Amino acid sequence: MDEEITGLLERRLGRAYARQRLGIERDLEGRAFGHGLNFFHIENWYSMPWAIRLGLQVTGLYRRARRNAEHVQVQLNPVALRDLPAAFDGFAILQISDLHVELNPGAMRRVASLVDDLEYDLCVLTGDYRAKTYGPYEAALDGLRQLCGHLRGPVYGVLGNHDTIRMVPALEAMGVKMLLNECAVLARGEERLYLGGIDDAHYYRVDNIEKVAAQIPDGEVAILLSHTPEIYRQAASAGFRLMLSGHTHGGQLCLPGGIPVTLDAVLPRRMGAGPWHYGDILGYTTRGAGSCILPVRLNCPPEIVLHRLTRA
Repeated sequence: MDEEITGLLERRLGRAYARQRLGIERDLEGRAFGHGLNFFHIENWYSMPWAIRLGLQVTGLYRRARRNAEHVQVQLNPVALRDLPAAFDGFAILQISDLHVELNPGAMRRVASLVDDLEYDLCVLTGDYRAKTYGPYEAALDGLRQLCGHLRGPVYGVLGNHDTIRMVPALEAMGVKMLLNECAVLARGEERLYLGGIDDAHYYRVDNIEKVAAQIPDGEVAILLSHTPEIYRQAASAGFRLMLSGHTHGGQLCLPGGIPVTLDAVLPRRMGAGPWHYGDILGYTTRGAGSCILPVRLNCPPEIVLHRLTRA
């Protein structure tokens, strides 16, 4: 099976990149310390689930946090973009992120029921489909197949720091066009909107924004999908007008008022959840639909986001 997947990836991505990416995963996946944009990776620390569960049980918040994790909301985000082609005025993008599928069956059922009632032109998946950062991924793929049955195309996606490149052939067989330092062209009549996507920039650091930007003609409006918002400076410098990200979960376990204890990311806190801007780029960091380490949330409801593009 591994040889078959390696062959598919070599045909899809080229021999050099496929083997390099697989080699990086073998060397680094599952490490709690070192590598990546931050030194300590809380999701890989073996005792962290036990510590979080115990803390919530002692404070009497565990059952409430479990219920919260299943109550996924639909968040509406209007985006006014200058020079947006007239044909794309009102264009709706549904963003789903950080599913951690096999850890969150209740949340997955909720997402499936919500998307059935939404109207949108494009769906984007911004990474972290698997619960753990290493090990089996078949359960995550099974859950994604069920969810994809509720999505209307086209659907594009990028990988997160919890995902292995070995998932790509199965994801694309489901109808999810994965963008791995690649760019897609969205056409309406004679007008174009460009959609770029980078490989994981947080842990494996295999992103290549320069390669993506080189595929976009000067002056065209381009949107970037990145699992993590941590590369906001590079995205702004490369000329992207909008970046859609996840990764932070908005903190997942927050103090009253939605104040995150940690974002597990290297970026200003104002970019940790919701809409933001930096220079000429607009961004949105979703709190995500699932939960990491444990299916628990406090003061930070899970969400899927409907972005509505308008002309500035």
